[in-house]
Amino acid sequence: MRLINCTTLEFEEFVGKQRPPYAILSHTWETHEISFNDYCGVEELRLKPGSGKILKTCEITLQMGYNYVWIDTCNIDKRSSAELTEAINSMFKWYRQANICIVYLSDLDSRDPSAEFARCRWFTRGWTLQELIAPRGAVFFDAHWILYGTKSQLGPELSRITGVTLDAITDGLLLSHHSVAELMSWAAHRETTREEDIAYCLFGIFGINLPLLYGEGKRAFIRLQEEIIRNSNDLSIFAWQAQDGDSASANGLRGILARSPAEFANAKGIVSTPRAYPEFSMTNRGLKIDTPLRLHNSRRRKFMSLRCRYRDMPEGQNLGIWLRNLARLSFRVQANELSVEDPENTTEDPRVPTIYVV
Repeated sequence: MRLINCTTLEFEEFVGKQRPPYAILSHTWETHEISFNDYCGVEELRLKPGSGKILKTCEITLQMGYNYVWIDTCNIDKRSSAELTEAINSMFKWYRQANICIVYLSDLDSRDPSAEFARCRWFTRGWTLQELIAPRGAVFFDAHWILYGTKSQLGPELSRITGVTLDAITDGLLLSHHSVAELMSWAAHRETTREEDIAYCLFGIFGINLPLLYGEGKRAFIRLQEEIIRNSNDLSIFAWQAQDGDSASANGLRGILARSPAEFANAKGIVSTPRAYPEFSMTNRGLKIDTPLRLHNSRRRKFMSLRCRYRDMPEGQNLGIWLRNLARLSFRVQANELSVEDPENTTEDPRVPTIYVV
């Protein structure tokens, strides 16, 4: 791991347990940012646009009693694909292991009575989601580097603004207590500059490690879901809802996987029911799953339970999706809604079929 020595402003490399206590910066990128390639001698650095953020971060780090800091804009040599891949796959861990996270809100002026904390860009960016959850402790500064508050002090407000549960904000290790659908919902309204990054920024949230393939576009989010399925038996990953105007293909059918985190916008509060899940996996024919289905009494479609529900639903009720069979494969229909299991209008199929959902 490459850190900045806050006294000398020089880079130092550390491996494994040799790493010293360090601070880490969370921020939104601006017009002038100093990259690894731009980083230079101390005196020359002070003259470059964008250096103020680095210098002030180092100053605050020293005031907090730490000698080293990590800053994403300049501590990663993005010319090296291997280094960039390692950094993105390690970033959640690096934020988690930092002694303190310094959050710089460049668009917040706390001296202005009309300034709104909730309107800061920091709450809209994909990468800052893990930077909210992972650190054990964080301090928030406004555009003038005036202390606005600590993560523990602001916890309830951070939860209200972001939709992330308070327990996840105060202890990022509790993510395993949440369904896949709910974790996805926290990223539903966030954006990234590069299309692939909306998937890459979630690697740490889901404990996933994957290679980066910039240029793959929407395929990045498909790869993320496929890897989650390989590592989890949580059917709530299919509890998404298509957005308006994007509910289906021309023939009214959709596949089993979501197209982006935005399709999980209504998944906040979904919990997985604590009972055995069916076996399922991704194959070259799509999702292979062994699960009982319910047949609709008047329509040619089948209900597949996702073994999950909203927290305010009675226990025993399950959310699910409707499938239609076509050419020996199943496709999702009514992709813009989740349905509640309805025993009165469906009949349990006595078979436990192995189905393939594209």
